[in-house]
Amino acid sequence: MNDSGSVPPARGGEASAPADPLAYEGVWRFTAPAVEESVPQARRAVRELLGRQGVPAQQDLVYSLLLIVSELVTNSVRHAALLSPEVAVEVAVGREWVRVAVEDNHPYRPKALEADFGQTGGRGLLLVREITREAGGVCDVEHTATGGKVIWAALPLPGPRL
Repeated sequence: MNDSGSVPPARGGEASAPADPLAYEGVWRFTAPAVEESVPQARRAVRELLGRQGVPAQQDLVYSLLLIVSELVTNSVRHAALLSPEVAVEVAVGREWVRVAVEDNHPYRPKALEADFGQTGGRGLLLVREITREAGGVCDVEHTATGGKVIWAALPLPGPRL
């Protein structure tokens, strides 16, 4: 799912941060049980966080981020809950991008599926990849140090407010 372009640092990566971070920059992480009720809760928490921090995201970018979070948490709930009773959602906001990530402890590293119109499901990661690409962002799947995986998408923000 990795697209080319400038990538914000992955978890544990080094970032060259400006001396004076903007008020909305930071990293926030929360966990939720791997149950269906966590999907709308995660979406609501991300929406409230972006608003509370004053992230300069247009409404269409916020909708894209929320759809990505919904798809990724849904995938963890449906496919990883047996080995991962909790999922973690991380939101990282930089000067030029916002990155959402969902981590679970299931070792399977999914691949974005091609559209199969005979199937009623299985297109969540394809949707995430396409939303990310349309917004000019990047997405990927990585293994964690504990043997699980984190799936993330980073979308560009408009220029900083001065």
